[in-house]
Amino acid sequence: MAKTFIERAQKFIRKRWIPILVGLGVLVATFFLLGGGSAGNQDSEFQTAALERGNLTATIGATGSVRANQSATLNWETSGTVEEVNVAVGDSVNTDDILASLALTSLPQNVILAQVDLEEAQDAMQLDVAETAKALAEAQNALEEAERTLFNLANPGGQTNIDQAFANMILAEDKLDKAREDYEPYANKPKNNLERANYLLRFTEAQQEYDAAVRVYNSFVGTANATDIAVAEGQVALAQGQLEIAQRNYEAAISGTGGVVPSSVEARLAAAQAVVSQRFIEAPFAGVVTDAFPTPGDVVIAGQVAFQLDDLDRMLVDVDVSEVDINRVSVGQPAIITFDSAPETDYNGEVVSVALAGTVVEGAVNFRVTVELSDANEFVRPGMTAGVSIVVTELEGVLLLPNRAVRVLDGERVVYVLRDAQLVPVVVTLGASSETYSEVLSGELQEGEIVVLNPPAPAFDPSQGPPQGGGGEFLR
Repeated sequence: MAKTFIERAQKFIRKRWIPILVGLGVLVATFFLLGGGSAGNQDSEFQTAALERGNLTATIGATGSVRANQSATLNWETSGTVEEVNVAVGDSVNTDDILASLALTSLPQNVILAQVDLEEAQDAMQLDVAETAKALAEAQNALEEAERTLFNLANPGGQTNIDQAFANMILAEDKLDKAREDYEPYANKPKNNLERANYLLRFTEAQQEYDAAVRVYNSFVGTANATDIAVAEGQVALAQGQLEIAQRNYEAAISGTGGVVPSSVEARLAAAQAVVSQRFIEAPFAGVVTDAFPTPGDVVIAGQVAFQLDDLDRMLVDVDVSEVDINRVSVGQPAIITFDSAPETDYNGEVVSVALAGTVVEGAVNFRVTVELSDANEFVRPGMTAGVSIVVTELEGVLLLPNRAVRVLDGERVVYVLRDAQLVPVVVTLGASSETYSEVLSGELQEGEIVVLNPPAPAFDPSQGPPQGGGGEFLR
């Protein structure tokens, strides 16, 4: 009985009340669409703004990752046991600093043998240094002697020197006379006669000693001729050249890049040094240790990561700029950089490079632009995601239009303005833009005019029918 009553009630509602309720809904909707009822003044539903003149900073926005100017992952080049670790995360290092080393006894046999070979080659180099140092000293003495002779020829000496030189000349002359007397009986002997050759040698040596004594005496009494002085000057020049060669050989020897040591020894030294250096982790450039892995006693293998090194003096952000905007970007333009980790802080930067060739990613062509931070601090770290706004245009006193007010209607940018309480679309041409405003280049807009920020979609006069293309969409 109860079930029959419920079923009859449900049928009644479906047949009578549902059509009535639907009809009332249609009437109410039509009433409001036609502007009647309690809609009141439409103006109160709109968000508006007055057009003003002001300054506009146009930017191009992009995101990228922070990177150090130089970055390197340093790996072990051989296996062994870590003996020393000289740095920790955050330490600053210089080029060629040793960051860590392996115990010599734990190294492979070829590295140990290279160490022995290196020591032997270094001993050979030390011998090279000693020999070249001796040659350098001898060349220096020869130059001093040549300069002294030239000075004596060009500058007459004191009486004591003159007397001594005269005595030496007399003795040399007497020796020469005796040598001549000894030689004369054999002068006509055959040239291969041993006695003749012996006396001729003595005679020749005596002649050279006498000539030298005469030159010294003449130099003291101021009677050196131009030929003697020219010869002395030549000796000085020759001694200077020999000294320069000796100096270069010595410097090459102490630097291990030359000298009198055979090139095979140098090659042996270089090869041994290259193998032995596998024992150490050295800094390839000056920077900061940003990650460290080894601990003394660790057993490592070749290729295992030891340290991460970064040059934090220059922090860079690489961003991709589309082909539409790239021609507005140039080196030297300022930029503003923001980070999610520091939302209240804006960092300053400058464009330092713009790629000349683009890359295609999923059909879009982008160009790599690098921005350098000028005021990075300890809160900016490599790998962070950065928002970059490149300032491409800075305008003053231009008519500014809020971007929220711009729509696209029939393929043209339009703005809806309130004129005589009616919405009127006005076609505009825009110039530079920022995130919130755009420059008005042309259009029937005046400073102080009221524009609608939220025109209805579609925005139309019901008595005229909807405009073709509808109310449009937001400017992107």
